Amino acid sequence: MRITMVGSGYVGLVSGACFADFGHDVICVDKDAAKIDALLAGRMPIYEPGLDALVASNVAAGRLAFSTDLAASVRGADAVFIAVGTPSRRGDGHADLSYVHAAAEEIAGAIDGFTVIVDKSTVPVGTGDEVERIIRDANPAAEFAVVSNPEFLREGAAIDDFKRPDRVVIGSDDPRALEVMRAIYRPLAIGRSPIIEMSRRAAELTKYAGNAFLATKITFINEIADLCEKVGADVQDVARGIGLDNRIGAKFLHAGPGYGGSCFPKDTLALLKTAQDCEAPQRIVEAVVAVNDQRKRAMGRKIITAMGGDVRDKTIAILGLTFKPNTDDMRDSPAISIIQTLQDAGASVRAYDPEGIEQAKKVLDDVTYCEGAYQAVDGADAVAIVTEWNQFRALDLKRIKALLKGDVLVDLRNIYARADVEAIGLRYTAVGR
Repeated sequence: MRITMVGSGYVGLVSGACFADFGHDVICVDKDAAKIDALLAGRMPIYEPGLDALVASNVAAGRLAFSTDLAASVRGADAVFIAVGTPSRRGDGHADLSYVHAAAEEIAGAIDGFTVIVDKSTVPVGTGDEVERIIRDANPAAEFAVVSNPEFLREGAAIDDFKRPDRVVIGSDDPRALEVMRAIYRPLAIGRSPIIEMSRRAAELTKYAGNAFLATKITFINEIADLCEKVGADVQDVARGIGLDNRIGAKFLHAGPGYGGSCFPKDTLALLKTAQDCEAPQRIVEAVVAVNDQRKRAMGRKIITAMGGDVRDKTIAILGLTFKPNTDDMRDSPAISIIQTLQDAGASVRAYDPEGIEQAKKVLDDVTYCEGAYQAVDGADAVAIVTEWNQFRALDLKRIKALLKGDVLVDLRNIYARADVEAIGLRYTAVGR
C-alpha cells in the first residue's frame, strides 16, 4: 500500500516508520523544512528508543521517504494519515483543531482517485465529520472516505506498542475504506492483534475515554498513597493487593508525583470540554484533573517538609526532569511544578536528566543543569528522584551520602527500600510509604 503521513512529529514519524517496516511505501510530510532536512540526514526530531535505527533501515530499503511537498505526496496514495498536533487551545482548553483542518483542506486539492483519509491525531468526537465536510467543500468531485484510527503509543515504548498493539481501533462504516485499512494492518494478523471496527464517532471517543480512565487510575492510587501515609500503610502493598484482581489490573497503580506528558493532560481537558458542550458532565474526570494539578505542587512541598520546612538558601538536586523515562518530553512534567515550588520557597536547584535537559531549558529558568547524577548531588542539601530512569534505580547510595552536604533523599517514585537508605545514614521520604 502507498501511505502518506501528514505530520512528522511523534505519532507521524513512529507510525510512518513502522508502516514502512511492515512493507508499505510511506512518505512522511511536514511543513517544517528544517525537520525534513534533519530526517533526510538521519537526525531524529525526538528521542524514542530504536527509532533512529528503524528509520535508517527503511530509508535504505527505499520504503520510507520524507518531503515538504504535501500535494505531490498525496497524489496516488491509498491512504493519507493526518498526524498533526492537537494541543489544548489557549483560553478555553478545547483541542486546537486548526492544524487538522488546514491539513484536510490541503489534502482535498491533491486527492487522485479513491483515497482513505485517516484521522490519526487525537481529536474530539465529530472531528471526522468536519474533516469530511472540509474536503467535500474544497473538492466536490473527490472520491474519499474519512476514517478514525486513534493511536495508543506510549512514549518510550512506541515502536513495540505499534508492532504488538493491545488493539487497533478503526472507525468507519465505508466498505472500501475498511478494505484499505484491513490491508494496511494485515501484517499484524500474525501476532493476532485484535482489530476492532466501530463507528467513526465511537473510535474518536475511545481514545479519550481510554486516556481518561488511565489518568483516573493514576490519580486514584496517588490519593490512596496520601491515606497510606496517614494510617501507616505501604501503598505498594495496597497496589499489589488490588492489582492482582483481574477486574482492576496492576498497570498504572504506581504512586508518584502525578501524570504529565503530551496525552493525559490535554486529552482529559478536551474530553471535559466536549462533555460540557454536550451537557453530559464527567464529574469523575473533573476531579481527576483537579487533583492531579494540585498534586504536582504538593510534591514540591513534600520535599520542603522533608527538609524541615525551610529550604531558603538550600540547594536541592533533582534527578529526572521528563514526565517519564525513555523520552525527552517535558510537556506538563511534574518536575516543572516541583522545581518552581522549590524556587518559590527560596531554594536553588541542580538537575540532571539523561535526555530531557535541552527541552527543560525551554520551560525552566535559573536551574543549574549537570552532566550526571553524582555531579548534581555534589554539595546539595538534599536529593529528590522525580523520574524513574533506569540509571537512577541502582545509584551508589554510599557515594550519594558522601557527596551530599545534607542527608535527605526524597524518592517520589518509590524506587528504593527505606531500610537500605537509612542504613547508610540518609533520611528517607517516599510516597505513600
